[in-house]
Amino acid sequence: MDPHKHADGLDFDLDRALKSIVTIQSSIPEDAFTASILGERRGGSGVVIRESGLVLTIGYLITEAENVWIARADRRVTPGHAVAVDAETGFGLVQALDRLDCPALELGRSSDAKLGDPVVVAAGGDTKAVHATIVGKQEFAGYWEYLLEEAIFTAPAHPFWGGAGVVDATGKLIGIGSLHVEQLPATKGQRDINMIVPIDLLPPILEDLLMRGRVNKPARPWLGLYSAESGGEVIVASVAERGPAAAAGIRRGDIVASVRGEEIAALGDFYRKVWRCGSAGVEVPIEIIRDGRALGLTIQSADRGAFLKRPRLQ
Repeated sequence: MDPHKHADGLDFDLDRALKSIVTIQSSIPEDAFTASILGERRGGSGVVIRESGLVLTIGYLITEAENVWIARADRRVTPGHAVAVDAETGFGLVQALDRLDCPALELGRSSDAKLGDPVVVAAGGDTKAVHATIVGKQEFAGYWEYLLEEAIFTAPAHPFWGGAGVVDATGKLIGIGSLHVEQLPATKGQRDINMIVPIDLLPPILEDLLMRGRVNKPARPWLGLYSAESGGEVIVASVAERGPAAAAGIRRGDIVASVRGEEIAALGDFYRKVWRCGSAGVEVPIEIIRDGRALGLTIQSADRGAFLKRPRLQ
């Protein structure tokens, strides 16, 4: 019997794959835009994707990071540099500033992954890998103006999901852990689920991120809204301090009814209509419902990145 063939359907050297999974720790200045939201000390995981020490992680771990450290499975720590964070996909890249000496995990094709496929979700440190199953592939709309056309959902969830690597049955990387979600309607009550950013989103933007620190195209318009769906309505949960929505007078509890006169059907639909208005800086006319009354407002959108501190080379 193949020594790498397991009863759970996996067919690769798991121990070797786990050597590609590292721990990411970062420190963020107290005056950073995201410090009060995401914290000044952040920790999670990442996956080595190039022998040069390039690590793929989830962007919120390194957004506005002043210092980044990478820890191997044997706990040896290496300083790193936050190369890029892509707001559209959610990916983040860290480059080790010294020899990391970790094997690079080969990228797979998340588009080939199917419901019911076995996967391993692996995080850094002393955490154990979770043998999971793909339980969903569907749209995901995040409250922070974030949308994936087809996210991957796995269960059971890894308790340390942020930046965890998701490896398919052949030992290839098919996604990076982003969130824990309460439930997924299509899974008939299944709880304890991770949302995974699919790896297919990386190759088209990787060289831009390495060369420029961002994708070479105009930024999407950002409003600075944190929204959620409730009872078929999109409701403002809060607004980013000093953000465009706050400046336009949007308040917590406002219901977003339309964008440019087009009715909003769902959270993802709201984002698509905003992004169709143009690039960052475009005016976005919206109608809200406040205290039962309709109110028209115009938000002067912005580039989200303009509010963030840029990574500095250590």
